[in-house]
Amino acid sequence: MKVLVIGSGGREHCLVWKISRSKSVDKIYAIPGNVGMEKLAECLSMDISSSSFNDILKFVEDKKIDLTVVGPEVPLVNGIVDNFKSRGHKIFGPDRKASMLEGSKVFTKELLQKYNIPSPNGIFFKKEDYENAVYFLKKTGEDKFPVVIKADGLAAGKGVIIAENREQAIEAVKDCFIRNKFGGSGDRMIIEDFLSGFEVSILCLCDGRNIVPMALAQDYKRIYEGDKGKNTGGMGSYSPVPFVSKKIYEKILSKIMYPAYDALIKENIRYQGVLYGGLIIVDNEPYLLEYNCRFGDPETQAILPRLKEDLVPLLMDCADGSLGKKKLIWDTNKCVCAVVASKGYPESSSSGDIIEGLDSLEKMNDIDIFHAGTKKSNGNIVTNGGRVLGVVSKADSFKECRQKVYSAIENIKFNGMQYRRDIALRAEGMG
Repeated sequence: MKVLVIGSGGREHCLVWKISRSKSVDKIYAIPGNVGMEKLAECLSMDISSSSFNDILKFVEDKKIDLTVVGPEVPLVNGIVDNFKSRGHKIFGPDRKASMLEGSKVFTKELLQKYNIPSPNGIFFKKEDYENAVYFLKKTGEDKFPVVIKADGLAAGKGVIIAENREQAIEAVKDCFIRNKFGGSGDRMIIEDFLSGFEVSILCLCDGRNIVPMALAQDYKRIYEGDKGKNTGGMGSYSPVPFVSKKIYEKILSKIMYPAYDALIKENIRYQGVLYGGLIIVDNEPYLLEYNCRFGDPETQAILPRLKEDLVPLLMDCADGSLGKKKLIWDTNKCVCAVVASKGYPESSSSGDIIEGLDSLEKMNDIDIFHAGTKKSNGNIVTNGGRVLGVVSKADSFKECRQKVYSAIENIKFNGMQYRRDIALRAEGMG
């Protein structure tokens, strides 16, 4: 069969890598793909904005593609699944209506409140409510800070600001409503209570009627070690998460994920694809921070290497509505992914810096390199801004995983490269 993967990041490279291991797949295409995917898939330099959906559909029809897998959230929120289904093509991912879970934080918060799904308390404001939002913050007691400011729409992982004090919170509101830092995504916002605990991510496969949980992962959002600095799209991840007991895991499913999926069905929303839950655990109780409508990045790079099953039939079953209540089989090994980012990220992104050392990494049998922000220039592989590479390894213990990953990273060199050295550090003492 022929499979098309849409997207160009580390998540999509990992999906291509996993799909390439399927015995049922003869040919993989990627739109637009990246340098790393070129060894596994035929990459086509095509736009994936909504204005190009018809061009992508024509390609699918010309090449007789059997399954299309959508990686990033923007095409999903813009309705690529609706376009494909209207022409009878098989595609993995939620439609426009279901993708509102990620496309609008206000929509999600209202759903959570309606169905009593645990999440931090929050209050909504529209752009015309700017003065009311500032007044709300000014009358908020000092003991209530930090607070979380969330732009309503998509913001590439940068629309959530943890404001440590009143001044930072007001500046974040100005970023949304006055400076238009997030464009239309900032026309509405939520001011939310800050919860202190540890975060985990859970990805669930969904076929429209059934929901099947995957292995837990932990993501690192802040740019600097010790969870300091600005939020990013994710600087690393690992799986499994040893801090989550079986009892907490069952609470995550019974209080957060299953009720949310039931709520979608009650709202006449047929959700097919991956439902991602970003959670925080406070005193052994889970709270929902966000839902995403696609595979997480970089959680996918830590989860899929542990999946012992062929991914393609699972994706097909989700698209067909025939997943049922399948139990997934997981490798007992640990997996760690550390992200290497460009100079200035996340506030700016250097591009065009030559990346050295990739050849030596590709010779390492126990290391996988997933490209994210790379391109070719004058015969060299260079940075293309943002997160550049994901360095991944599996091993019996987190300590061994970390040693392999960080030893591998020492071979990589480019101007201004930055990465966190504490990915899975806390887990290291637990296996």
